[in-house]
Order: sequence, then C-alpha cells, then structure tokens
Amino acid sequence: MFTSAVAGFTVSLALIVAIGAQNAFVLRQGLRREHVLPVVLTCAASDALLIGAGIAGVGTAVTAQPGLLTAIRYGGAAFLLCYAALAVRRAVRPDALDPADRPPATLRATLLACLAFTYLNPHVYLDTVLLLGGIAQQHPDRWFFGAGAMTASVVWFTALGAGAHRLAPLLARTAAWRVLDGVIALVMTVVAVALLLG
Repeated sequence: MFTSAVAGFTVSLALIVAIGAQNAFVLRQGLRREHVLPVVLTCAASDALLIGAGIAGVGTAVTAQPGLLTAIRYGGAAFLLCYAALAVRRAVRPDALDPADRPPATLRATLLACLAFTYLNPHVYLDTVLLLGGIAQQHPDRWFFGAGAMTASVVWFTALGAGAHRLAPLLARTAAWRVLDGVIALVMTVVAVALLLG
C-alpha cells in the first residue's frame, strides 16, 4: 500500500511540475495574491476527480471516442492562443502590467478561467486520466496509488500558489511583469501549437 502511494505521488509530481497553462495561471494568481485559495482548491479537486476517473477506467472509454479527443484538442488550442494573445497585450502595454493599478478579477471570472485551463487542456486528460490511470492499473493497490497522486497535486498547487508571493519583490518592476507575461504567452503558444500538430 505504502509503496503504491509513494509511486503515485512521485509519478504525479513529475507530470504536473512542468510549467504549462494551468501552472502559469496559478503562478500569476499567486503573484497577484488574487483568489489564490479558491484557485488552488479548484485545481487540486479537479486533479483528484480526473485521477479518480482514470483509475476507475474512464480513460479506456475516452480513447474509444476519437472525435471527442479531437474536439477537446482544437477547443483547448483555441483557448490557449486567446490567452496567449492577452498575455502579449499585457506585456506590450506597460500600463496594464502593474497589478496594484488593475482592479481584481471577480472570483467567478477567476474560477471560470481556472476551470477552462484545467478542462480545455487535453494534456490534463492525457496525463491524469489516461497515463496515471493506466499506471495505477499496474499496481496491486491502485487506489492507494491514486491517493498518492492526488496528494502530490495538493502539495504542488499549494506550494505554487502560496509560494509565488515570495517572487513579488522581484516582480515589483514593470519590466519583470513584461518578462513574466512574455513567458506565459510563449508557454501558452507552444502548448497550443503542440496540440494542433499532435
């Protein structure tokens, strides 16, 4: 049991630590100190739901519907490209970079964006439902593997959201926000292009 849980924790952490659309969004919210706890809880709960679905065998059913995967892929790519364009706009317009000068987004808008980054990203399904679900099936205690994987998600998103404010002094300058938004735009664009070419 313990071995399966540790394996789940390790594999899950390796998959989610790579900077992607969802992580970039959580980082930005953490830097702005805006609705961080709801965002972290939404990401962790979504991962738990998807990991559980994968362990329960939903991944097998999803792979049997190639049309659904194609729709998710193109919809996710379109969403990511739109968000990349917004990040480019923030990077180009210096007056849009200072979080102190911008009104905070509503909780509803923030959570809708968070859900979009989670559920419109096909990599989430590939990593959590298909890959983690498939690996869990190789373990005698698959639900303990899943518990370990879910714990890794909670630990990662909590550390990312709560620890981001430590970067705030570095990002107190407009130029630093410009670089951050440029990196976010690049990440979103690369992920979107990979989805379209994949």
